[in-house]
Amino acid sequence: MERVLVVGFVSGESLPASVREGLTWAGQIAAALEANLTVGLLGSGVREAAGRIAGAGAAPIWAVEGDEFESSRYATDALALEAICRRSEATIVVAVGGPRVNRVLPGVAARMDGVVDTHVGAWRVDEGTLLVTRWFYRQRMTGSLSRSRRPWFLVFDPGTASSWEGPAGAVDVEILPVAVPDEAKRTRVLEIVEPPPAERTIRPDAELLFVAGAGWTKRQADGQVHSEKAEKLIVDFLRLSQASLGGSKSIVDLSGEGQKALSFMSYMNQIGQTGATPRHPKGLATCCHGEEPHAVGWRFVNERRAVNLDPACGWARGKADVLYVADAFAVMERDNELLAED
Repeated sequence: MERVLVVGFVSGESLPASVREGLTWAGQIAAALEANLTVGLLGSGVREAAGRIAGAGAAPIWAVEGDEFESSRYATDALALEAICRRSEATIVVAVGGPRVNRVLPGVAARMDGVVDTHVGAWRVDEGTLLVTRWFYRQRMTGSLSRSRRPWFLVFDPGTASSWEGPAGAVDVEILPVAVPDEAKRTRVLEIVEPPPAERTIRPDAELLFVAGAGWTKRQADGQVHSEKAEKLIVDFLRLSQASLGGSKSIVDLSGEGQKALSFMSYMNQIGQTGATPRHPKGLATCCHGEEPHAVGWRFVNERRAVNLDPACGWARGKADVLYVADAFAVMERDNELLAED
């Protein structure tokens, strides 16, 4: 009989969206396979976090906590997750992808002589057999597969499931003792440097994804380049709307080619075939043509709109729900005025 375990990292009393999404997937899989659902938590404040998922009916709940496990570090994360997985005797381990999970979970699977599949986007049960669907070849192809080898580690892409919601309560948590040798402490997190929340450009939980194309840095109607004005318009819009910033490959590549580029744009913002595939409810593309390599990154954006002066651009050929044939400078300037009034 299968045993399903969902694992996640917590900090303090909060319960990250990744843990809630993983609980949704794991709960559905366990129900379909008539399997027992268990939970494994790693980090700090594990008892408080476990209480927030009391309504999920998962039991037992195992956890590893302590100063050594609060920060991301492969050696200690792997020790803790291996201890949880062995204690649970799980045959299927579910997690939602992120920098910390993606780095450590394949190593844990190897330590347990198991198998791992990442970038999972869906699943189904066919005649009692679990099959998962994942992306291959830079997200241009999908395939369904099953595994007979156990334990089977499944890393789902973030945003593919709704976050579990339910009542909090009191639950029993078994804290597992994990000895950390000195050689596992060689990596230390000295400081986390990040911009203030109001100045961040990448916001995975934002309602809106705003994507800028290379047209922002090209000559405008007056024959001049207005990069400084473009930067101010975009920064003001991000601040007022709290949108997340994306960029087409062409604008991201400009700095590497020695051309004038937006100072806040980096490869971390790249959306498309060779970039990220975000999952925001709404998307607004400006000054980019909506060709296939770029538009493929929008496959999970529910409502797509674009601003472009070319009425025959790629967005007009079925890739956008609404295309505004207009000057992006004028449109965004007016948008900022309206947002400022609100």
